[in-house]
Amino acid sequence: MLALKQEQLFNEINLLPIDLKTKIVDKLLASITPANSSIDALWVKEVNKRKSDIETNVVTLIHGDEVFQKIAKRLHS
Repeated sequence: MLALKQEQLFNEINLLPIDLKTKIVDKLLASITPANSSIDALWVKEVNKRKSDIETNVVTLIHGDEVFQKIAKRLHS
């Protein structure tokens, strides 16, 4: 009986628009891992610092493909 209800729920979810599905996912994730505002604040601070570093050319960005090529070379050396 429970499996049938579960299957019905999954079928209904498949019919939902993507924006509603993402809201459901956010709520599910929040229920599994509750938000920690002090950690969130630290992440926001770090993101803003990295954004500023990029905008002011403090750091040089490297294309992802180049990074993975360098990693592959190191692993296969």
